[in-house]
Amino acid sequence: MQFKNKYVSNIPLIALIAANIIPLWGVVFSGWDAFYIVLLYWSENLAVGFYNVLKMAFASVSKPVEHLGKLFLIPFFTIHYGGFMGVHGLFILALFNKDGLNFMNNINWPCFLAFLQILLNVVKQAYSLMPQAMRYALAVLFLSHGVSFVYNYLIKGEYRSAKPDKLMGSPYGRVAVMHIAIIFGAFLTMALGSPVGILIVLVALKTFLDVIFHLRQHRKQQLRVASV
Repeated sequence: MQFKNKYVSNIPLIALIAANIIPLWGVVFSGWDAFYIVLLYWSENLAVGFYNVLKMAFASVSKPVEHLGKLFLIPFFTIHYGGFMGVHGLFILALFNKDGLNFMNNINWPCFLAFLQILLNVVKQAYSLMPQAMRYALAVLFLSHGVSFVYNYLIKGEYRSAKPDKLMGSPYGRVAVMHIAIIFGAFLTMALGSPVGILIVLVALKTFLDVIFHLRQHRKQQLRVASV
């Protein structure tokens, strides 16, 4: 029984590692270059933001009136993170000469909603540039984050100690560290002609960082749950 419980508790981590193996397959067997790898990992951060919104929505509150605060925090996070992702995506498309800056000519939504329009335009362009196999890879990465959300956040009760205001800033550290490493590696592969060996090292580095962030984050959250 103890072995079974230990195996079940490792399912999110296993799903995370398995999902990260797919880009490795793409590099080795489908000829994915640095752009495809960076684009895939940028797209994965959309899943991070999506599940963070769900975490904010399901976060426990001490008083029912505190749910009203979520009506401000969730839209604010959506616009702020959406703008962050949109500008980041524009940078990636422009960096790899994929006409990212041309999107700025089609922005007409009012005020802060323009950030969401930028994001939607970048998502459309990114999706159109992805081969079918990469779309499947993105779906699996999205699913792996969903497994972690359901098991760690809902079943293991991390929602009980979560605070919506703290959750607002939680994705940014991971995104920043991850993409500094990935874009640096992408520059290196571009300079050397995208050799398969370095792309494999890039995928391995991202997987390693994913595992570190996963273990660190959920270890802290489980300690908070135990103290509630």
